Parts: sequence; structure tokens; C-alpha cells
Amino acid sequence: MTQEPLPARLPVTDRTRHRRLREQGSLERAELEAILDAAFVCHLGVLVDGRPVVVPTVYGRDERWLYLHGSVASRSLAGDTPVCVTVTHVDGLVLARSVFEHGVNYRSAMIHGTARKVTDPEEKLTGLRLLTEHSAPGQWSYARRPSRKELAATTLLALSLQEASVKIRTGAPDDGDGPDAALGLWAGVLPLTTVWGTPEPDPALPAGTAVPEHIARRAGTRHG
Repeated sequence: MTQEPLPARLPVTDRTRHRRLREQGSLERAELEAILDAAFVCHLGVLVDGRPVVVPTVYGRDERWLYLHGSVASRSLAGDTPVCVTVTHVDGLVLARSVFEHGVNYRSAMIHGTARKVTDPEEKLTGLRLLTEHSAPGQWSYARRPSRKELAATTLLALSLQEASVKIRTGAPDDGDGPDAALGLWAGVLPLTTVWGTPEPDPALPAGTAVPEHIARRAGTRHG
């Protein structure tokens, strides 16, 4: 069955409404997708035995779903419970003339919803492929696929991308036209960039084992 295309703008709900720093908020679905595609680690917030737990984990996605995985023994992946997933990029420190005006240039997304446990075998395999390819493109075809035993030991959660909040901060400090501008202090942005390094081979590899092209070409590049 062909699904209707998603609207270009994210719906506003009580959980996603921008109440503070509204000028940094965005309702553009393309902004959400760009933030997700430029990272591969998220933080999953969930209640476990009545207590909040925040778990860092890798993820993958398609147009409608965010996929998270882990051990079947993980209580944070029980499914059918409200969760909040966050993804954050730090692009630089905003160093102002006063400590009060210091800040961070960032891109962030918060996704709310009830995570469902994926039980359909075909969707589970698809979700794990998306997750693998999101962090390491080309690796699903290169490495051995999961066995039945490994699949049975793995929980896969799916979280709808329908209810999400996006915020982005760019630019210089906000005190360039205020009284502190007369202090004669340096102010500006200290950018932060993360790139992949040179692949480091497993010492157990036989001599002469070449680095696959899909891994080697990522050295010196940014994710996504």
C-alpha cells in the first residue's frame, strides 16, 4: 500500500511547542532529517521502574520511523511506553564579552512518542539494516548478516518521527551592540568540527588484509 507523503512542516503539539527562544525553533521536516542524518548516536529517555533513565545508543531511520536496538535483557527497551529521544550537534562555543551572554551554536532534535517493539521479522531485518547503514554505509553488504540466534537476542524499537521539536542556534554573540562592546574584549565563535580518523586495523587480522573502500574513504570526512 502506497503511503501518503509526509507534510513538509512538523505538527505542533503541547510537547513540541517552542516556548523559549522561539526564534531558534524550526518546524521544517527537512531540518529534522538533516540533524538525524548528520549523527548516529542519540539519547533515549524512558522510565524504568518509575525512575528516569537516559541511554546513549545508535539509531537508524527511514522517512517515518526511527529505529533503536539493544539486548532483549535491556529494561529500557521494553517498548509500548512513552519515550523521548534527543540528538544534539555542538557546532561551536559562543564566547561573548560577558559570561552571562556566553552560549553554544548547536542543532538539536527531540522526538516524542510511544516506542513499539518490532516483532515482524521482515521489518526487524529492515530496521537493523537501516541502523547499520546509517552509522557505517556499505557495512551491511560487507559483513556477515545476523543469525537467527542473534536476531532472537536483539530488541528493535520503532519510534514515529511524527512528533518532533527542532532548535538551531547559529551566529555571533548577542552583545555586540550592547554596553559591553566598549570593554575592548575579544568576542566571537570557537567552531567545533568532528571528523573520522584513519582506520585502525584489528591486531588479529591476517597481514595484508586491505581496508574496504567504503571504510577507507570516510577518513577525514564528517558523518553524513
